[in-house]
Amino acid sequence: MKKNIKFRFNPEKLTYERIEHSFSHRFKNFFNTFLLALFLGLILSVCYNYFFDSPKEERLRRENEIMALQYNLLNNQLKDVQAVMNDLQDRDDNLYRVVFQADPIPYAVRKGENVGVGRYEHLQGLSNSDIMIETSKKIDILSRSVYLQSKSYDEIVNLAINHETKLKHIPAIQPVLNKDLTRLASGFGRRIDPVYHRLKMHEGMDFTAPVGTEIFVTGNGVVTFVGWQQGYGNLVKVDHGFGYETRYAHLSRYKVKVGQKVTRGDVIAFVGNTGKSTGPHLHYEVRYKGEPQNPQNYYFLDLSPEEYDLMVQMVNNAGQVLD
Repeated sequence: MKKNIKFRFNPEKLTYERIEHSFSHRFKNFFNTFLLALFLGLILSVCYNYFFDSPKEERLRRENEIMALQYNLLNNQLKDVQAVMNDLQDRDDNLYRVVFQADPIPYAVRKGENVGVGRYEHLQGLSNSDIMIETSKKIDILSRSVYLQSKSYDEIVNLAINHETKLKHIPAIQPVLNKDLTRLASGFGRRIDPVYHRLKMHEGMDFTAPVGTEIFVTGNGVVTFVGWQQGYGNLVKVDHGFGYETRYAHLSRYKVKVGQKVTRGDVIAFVGNTGKSTGPHLHYEVRYKGEPQNPQNYYFLDLSPEEYDLMVQMVNNAGQVLD
Protein backbone atom coordinates (compact mmCIF):
# COMPACT_ATOMS: atom_id res chain seq x y z
CA MET A 1 0.00 0.00 0.00
CA LYS A 2 1.35 3.37 -0.94
CA LYS A 3 1.81 5.92 1.76
CA ASN A 4 -0.10 9.17 1.46
CA ILE A 5 2.37 11.78 0.18
CA LYS A 6 1.48 15.38 0.94
CA PHE A 7 2.70 18.53 -0.86
CA ARG A 8 2.76 22.19 0.04
CA PHE A 9 2.60 25.06 -2.53
CA ASN A 10 5.49 27.47 -2.42
CA PRO A 11 4.25 30.87 -3.70
CA GLU A 12 7.75 32.24 -4.08
CA LYS A 13 8.92 29.44 -6.30
CA LEU A 14 5.50 28.76 -7.70
CA THR A 15 6.06 25.08 -7.20
CA TYR A 16 4.79 22.28 -5.04
CA GLU A 17 7.21 21.02 -2.45
CA ARG A 18 6.95 17.66 -0.82
CA ILE A 19 6.14 17.81 2.92
CA GLU A 20 8.58 15.87 5.01
CA HIS A 21 7.57 15.17 8.68
CA SER A 22 10.11 14.41 11.36
CA PHE A 23 9.73 11.53 13.75
CA SER A 24 8.96 13.90 16.64
CA HIS A 25 6.26 15.55 14.61
CA ARG A 26 4.69 12.22 13.74
CA PHE A 27 4.94 11.07 17.36
CA LYS A 28 3.31 14.27 18.52
CA ASN A 29 0.43 13.79 16.12
CA PHE A 30 0.04 10.17 17.21
CA PHE A 31 0.11 11.12 20.87
CA ASN A 32 -2.47 13.87 20.41
CA THR A 33 -4.69 11.48 18.51
CA PHE A 34 -4.27 8.87 21.24
CA LEU A 35 -5.17 11.38 23.97
CA LEU A 36 -8.21 12.49 22.03
CA ALA A 37 -9.34 8.91 21.56
CA LEU A 38 -8.73 8.16 25.24
CA PHE A 39 -10.68 11.25 26.29
CA LEU A 40 -13.58 10.37 24.02
CA GLY A 41 -13.48 6.77 25.32
CA LEU A 42 -13.67 7.98 28.91
CA ILE A 43 -16.58 10.24 28.09
CA LEU A 44 -18.40 7.40 26.38
CA SER A 45 -17.66 5.06 29.29
CA VAL A 46 -18.96 7.54 31.87
CA CYS A 47 -22.07 8.20 29.82
CA TYR A 48 -22.66 4.49 29.37
CA ASN A 49 -22.21 3.74 33.06
CA TYR A 50 -24.46 6.64 33.97
CA PHE A 51 -27.29 5.67 31.67
CA PHE A 52 -26.78 1.91 31.54
CA ASP A 53 -25.96 -0.77 34.15
CA SER A 54 -22.98 -2.98 33.72
CA PRO A 55 -23.65 -6.73 33.53
CA LYS A 56 -22.43 -7.11 37.13
CA GLU A 57 -24.59 -4.23 38.37
CA GLU A 58 -27.56 -5.59 36.47
CA ARG A 59 -27.04 -8.97 38.10
CA LEU A 60 -26.75 -7.40 41.59
CA ARG A 61 -29.82 -5.26 40.96
CA ARG A 62 -31.86 -8.31 40.02
CA GLU A 63 -30.56 -10.19 43.06
CA ASN A 64 -31.59 -7.28 45.32
CA GLU A 65 -35.05 -7.21 43.76
CA ILE A 66 -35.44 -10.96 44.30
CA MET A 67 -34.17 -10.64 47.88
CA ALA A 68 -36.62 -7.82 48.63
CA LEU A 69 -39.45 -9.91 47.18
CA GLN A 70 -38.42 -12.89 49.32
CA TYR A 71 -38.36 -10.73 52.46
CA ASN A 72 -41.83 -9.41 51.67
CA LEU A 73 -43.12 -12.95 51.23
CA LEU A 74 -41.41 -13.97 54.48
CA ASN A 75 -43.01 -11.03 56.28
CA ASN A 76 -46.44 -12.11 55.07
CA GLN A 77 -45.78 -15.68 56.21
CA LEU A 78 -44.64 -14.38 59.61
CA LYS A 79 -47.90 -12.45 59.94
CA ASP A 80 -49.86 -15.65 59.30
CA VAL A 81 -47.76 -17.63 61.79
CA GLN A 82 -48.09 -14.86 64.40
CA ALA A 83 -51.88 -14.91 63.95
CA VAL A 84 -51.86 -18.67 64.67
CA MET A 85 -49.62 -18.08 67.69
CA ASN A 86 -51.99 -15.38 69.00
CA ASP A 87 -54.87 -17.84 68.73
CA LEU A 88 -52.89 -20.49 70.64
CA GLN A 89 -52.08 -17.95 73.35
CA ASP A 90 -55.74 -16.93 73.67
CA ARG A 91 -56.82 -20.57 73.98
CA ASP A 92 -54.07 -21.21 76.51
CA ASP A 93 -55.04 -18.28 78.76
CA ASN A 94 -58.82 -18.43 78.36
CA LEU A 95 -59.47 -22.16 78.02
CA TYR A 96 -56.71 -24.56 79.08
CA ARG A 97 -55.55 -22.52 82.06
CA VAL A 98 -59.12 -21.79 83.11
CA VAL A 99 -59.95 -25.51 83.08
CA PHE A 100 -57.00 -26.29 85.33
CA GLN A 101 -57.38 -23.08 87.38
CA ALA A 102 -53.92 -21.84 86.47
CA ASP A 103 -53.10 -18.15 86.30
CA PRO A 104 -52.77 -16.76 82.76
CA ILE A 105 -49.33 -15.73 81.60
CA PRO A 106 -49.01 -11.95 82.15
CA TYR A 107 -49.51 -9.83 79.04
CA ALA A 108 -46.18 -8.07 79.58
CA VAL A 109 -44.42 -11.43 79.51
CA ARG A 110 -46.23 -12.73 76.45
CA LYS A 111 -45.91 -9.53 74.43
CA GLY A 112 -42.47 -8.45 75.61
CA GLU A 113 -40.74 -7.19 72.48
CA ASN A 114 -37.56 -5.73 73.97
CA VAL A 115 -34.42 -6.79 72.18
CA GLY A 116 -30.79 -6.22 72.97
CA VAL A 117 -29.37 -2.78 72.21
CA GLY A 118 -27.45 -2.90 68.96
CA ARG A 119 -28.68 -6.36 68.11
CA TYR A 120 -29.30 -5.38 64.50
CA GLU A 121 -26.51 -2.87 63.98
CA HIS A 122 -24.74 -5.22 61.58
CA LEU A 123 -27.70 -4.90 59.21
CA GLN A 124 -27.58 -1.10 59.10
CA GLY A 125 -26.38 0.41 55.86
CA LEU A 126 -27.09 -2.65 53.74
CA SER A 127 -29.44 -2.51 50.79
CA ASN A 128 -32.98 -3.25 51.97
CA SER A 129 -31.70 -2.92 55.57
CA ASP A 130 -35.09 -1.67 56.86
CA ILE A 131 -37.00 -4.74 55.74
CA MET A 132 -34.18 -7.04 56.87
CA ILE A 133 -34.18 -5.51 60.37
CA GLU A 134 -37.98 -5.60 60.62
CA THR A 135 -38.09 -9.24 59.53
CA SER A 136 -35.32 -10.20 61.95
CA LYS A 137 -37.24 -8.54 64.81
CA LYS A 138 -40.40 -10.43 63.95
CA ILE A 139 -38.52 -13.73 63.83
CA ASP A 140 -36.96 -13.04 67.23
CA ILE A 141 -40.31 -12.11 68.78
CA LEU A 142 -42.00 -15.16 67.25
CA SER A 143 -39.19 -17.43 68.49
CA ARG A 144 -39.67 -16.05 72.00
CA SER A 145 -43.44 -16.57 71.80
CA VAL A 146 -42.97 -20.17 70.66
CA TYR A 147 -40.59 -20.81 73.57
CA LEU A 148 -43.02 -19.32 76.13
CA GLN A 149 -45.95 -21.26 74.68
CA SER A 150 -43.94 -24.49 74.78
CA LYS A 151 -43.16 -23.93 78.46
CA SER A 152 -46.81 -23.11 79.11
CA TYR A 153 -47.93 -26.37 77.49
CA ASP A 154 -45.41 -28.25 79.63
CA GLU A 155 -47.09 -26.70 82.67
CA ILE A 156 -50.57 -27.57 81.37
CA VAL A 157 -49.47 -31.19 80.80
CA ASN A 158 -48.25 -31.39 84.39
CA LEU A 159 -51.52 -29.90 85.61
CA ALA A 160 -53.45 -32.47 83.57
CA ILE A 161 -51.36 -35.30 85.02
CA ASN A 162 -51.99 -33.99 88.54
CA HIS A 163 -55.63 -33.11 87.87
CA GLU A 164 -57.00 -36.17 89.67
CA THR A 165 -54.86 -35.40 92.70
CA LYS A 166 -55.95 -31.78 92.60
CA LEU A 167 -59.64 -32.76 92.53
CA LYS A 168 -59.10 -34.72 95.74
CA HIS A 169 -57.61 -31.68 97.44
CA ILE A 170 -59.98 -28.93 96.29
CA PRO A 171 -62.76 -28.22 98.85
CA ALA A 172 -65.81 -29.91 97.35
CA ILE A 173 -68.32 -30.92 100.06
CA GLN A 174 -70.24 -29.27 102.91
CA PRO A 175 -68.40 -29.24 106.24
CA VAL A 176 -71.45 -30.49 108.20
CA LEU A 177 -74.16 -33.06 107.50
CA ASN A 178 -76.81 -30.72 106.28
CA LYS A 179 -78.70 -32.51 103.53
CA ASP A 180 -81.93 -30.59 104.02
CA LEU A 181 -80.07 -27.26 104.23
CA THR A 182 -82.31 -26.10 107.10
CA ARG A 183 -79.28 -25.16 109.21
CA LEU A 184 -77.86 -22.56 106.83
CA ALA A 185 -77.77 -19.22 108.62
CA SER A 186 -75.89 -16.80 106.39
CA GLY A 187 -73.85 -16.84 103.24
CA PHE A 188 -70.90 -15.01 101.73
CA GLY A 189 -71.14 -11.27 101.20
CA ARG A 190 -71.76 -7.96 102.93
CA ARG A 191 -73.92 -8.36 106.04
CA ILE A 192 -74.89 -6.45 109.21
CA ASP A 193 -72.49 -7.49 111.97
CA PRO A 194 -74.55 -8.93 114.90
CA VAL A 195 -72.18 -7.44 117.49
CA TYR A 196 -71.09 -4.10 116.02
CA HIS A 197 -74.36 -3.53 114.07
CA ARG A 198 -72.64 -2.16 110.97
CA LEU A 199 -72.26 -3.39 107.41
CA LYS A 200 -69.31 -5.73 107.15
CA MET A 201 -67.94 -8.29 104.72
CA HIS A 202 -68.84 -11.82 105.78
CA GLU A 203 -66.00 -13.89 104.30
CA GLY A 204 -67.52 -17.32 104.78
CA MET A 205 -70.74 -19.26 105.30
CA ASP A 206 -72.47 -19.99 108.64
CA PHE A 207 -74.14 -23.32 109.45
CA THR A 208 -76.24 -23.50 112.61
CA ALA A 209 -75.95 -26.80 114.48
CA PRO A 210 -75.98 -28.04 118.08
CA VAL A 211 -72.73 -27.88 120.02
CA GLY A 212 -70.77 -31.07 119.43
CA THR A 213 -71.98 -31.64 115.84
CA GLU A 214 -69.27 -33.28 113.75
CA ILE A 215 -67.36 -31.11 111.26
CA PHE A 216 -65.81 -32.73 108.17
CA VAL A 217 -62.76 -31.53 106.27
CA THR A 218 -63.88 -30.68 102.74
CA GLY A 219 -60.77 -31.81 100.83
CA ASN A 220 -57.47 -33.61 101.31
CA GLY A 221 -54.80 -31.50 102.96
CA VAL A 222 -52.56 -30.79 105.91
CA VAL A 223 -53.62 -29.09 109.16
CA THR A 224 -51.63 -25.86 109.55
CA PHE A 225 -53.30 -24.26 112.58
CA VAL A 226 -55.20 -25.48 115.61
CA GLY A 227 -56.00 -23.04 118.40
CA TRP A 228 -57.59 -19.78 119.40
CA GLN A 229 -57.67 -16.78 117.07
CA GLN A 230 -59.28 -13.42 117.76
CA GLY A 231 -62.81 -13.27 116.36
CA TYR A 232 -62.74 -16.88 115.16
CA GLY A 233 -62.56 -18.45 118.62
CA ASN A 234 -61.31 -22.02 118.38
CA LEU A 235 -60.10 -22.41 114.82
CA VAL A 236 -58.71 -25.10 112.50
CA LYS A 237 -56.94 -24.21 109.24
CA VAL A 238 -56.24 -26.77 106.53
CA ASP A 239 -53.87 -26.22 103.61
CA HIS A 240 -55.15 -28.19 100.61
CA GLY A 241 -52.30 -27.24 98.29
CA PHE A 242 -52.83 -25.78 94.83
CA GLY A 243 -53.45 -22.41 96.50
CA TYR A 244 -56.49 -23.52 98.57
CA GLU A 245 -57.09 -23.17 102.31
CA THR A 246 -60.19 -23.79 104.42
CA ARG A 247 -61.01 -22.42 107.88
CA TYR A 248 -63.41 -23.88 110.49
CA ALA A 249 -64.25 -21.45 113.30
CA HIS A 250 -66.12 -21.15 116.67
CA LEU A 251 -65.35 -24.80 117.48
CA SER A 252 -66.06 -26.47 120.79
CA ARG A 253 -63.10 -28.84 120.47
CA TYR A 254 -60.65 -30.34 117.94
CA LYS A 255 -59.81 -33.80 116.73
CA VAL A 256 -56.62 -32.99 114.78
CA LYS A 257 -53.21 -31.45 115.38
CA VAL A 258 -50.86 -29.26 113.36
CA GLY A 259 -49.04 -31.17 110.63
CA GLN A 260 -51.62 -33.95 110.47
CA LYS A 261 -52.68 -35.11 107.00
CA VAL A 262 -56.42 -35.30 106.53
CA THR A 263 -58.65 -36.83 103.86
CA ARG A 264 -61.90 -35.39 102.58
CA GLY A 265 -64.70 -36.50 104.91
CA ASP A 266 -62.52 -36.94 108.04
CA VAL A 267 -63.97 -35.48 111.23
CA ILE A 268 -61.60 -32.74 112.33
CA ALA A 269 -63.59 -30.81 114.96
CA PHE A 270 -67.00 -30.16 116.53
CA VAL A 271 -69.45 -27.25 116.35
CA GLY A 272 -69.19 -24.77 119.20
CA ASN A 273 -69.96 -21.20 120.23
CA THR A 274 -66.51 -19.72 120.90
CA GLY A 275 -65.06 -16.37 119.88
CA LYS A 276 -67.25 -13.61 118.45
CA SER A 277 -70.34 -15.78 118.09
CA THR A 278 -73.98 -15.16 118.98
CA GLY A 279 -75.05 -18.79 118.85
CA PRO A 280 -73.77 -22.32 118.21
CA HIS A 281 -72.69 -22.59 114.60
CA LEU A 282 -69.82 -23.31 112.24
CA HIS A 283 -68.23 -20.45 110.37
CA TYR A 284 -66.64 -21.97 107.25
CA GLU A 285 -64.28 -20.20 104.83
CA VAL A 286 -62.62 -21.11 101.55
CA ARG A 287 -59.59 -19.11 100.47
CA TYR A 288 -57.70 -19.26 97.19
CA LYS A 289 -54.24 -17.74 97.21
CA GLY A 290 -55.21 -15.87 100.35
CA GLU A 291 -58.38 -14.35 98.91
CA PRO A 292 -61.80 -15.29 100.41
CA GLN A 293 -64.02 -17.24 98.01
CA ASN A 294 -67.75 -17.88 98.13
CA PRO A 295 -68.04 -21.37 99.69
CA GLN A 296 -71.28 -22.07 97.82
CA ASN A 297 -69.15 -22.62 94.70
CA TYR A 298 -67.32 -25.52 96.35
CA TYR A 299 -70.05 -28.11 97.06
CA PHE A 300 -70.06 -29.76 93.62
CA LEU A 301 -69.45 -33.28 95.03
CA ASP A 302 -72.06 -33.00 97.73
CA LEU A 303 -75.23 -31.46 96.32
CA SER A 304 -77.54 -32.31 93.47
CA PRO A 305 -78.48 -29.49 91.07
CA GLU A 306 -81.83 -29.15 92.89
CA GLU A 307 -80.16 -28.98 96.30
CA TYR A 308 -77.63 -26.49 95.00
CA ASP A 309 -80.38 -24.21 93.63
CA LEU A 310 -82.19 -24.40 96.98
CA MET A 311 -79.00 -23.51 98.84
CA VAL A 312 -78.40 -20.48 96.60
CA GLN A 313 -81.96 -19.27 97.22
CA MET A 314 -81.56 -19.67 100.98
CA VAL A 315 -78.21 -17.87 100.97
CA ASN A 316 -79.70 -14.95 99.04
CA ASN A 317 -82.62 -14.71 101.46
CA ALA A 318 -80.63 -15.31 104.64
CA GLY A 319 -79.79 -12.20 106.62
CA GLN A 320 -78.88 -13.61 110.04
CA VAL A 321 -75.17 -13.53 110.73
CA LEU A 322 -73.95 -15.33 113.84
CA ASP A 323 -70.40 -13.95 113.95
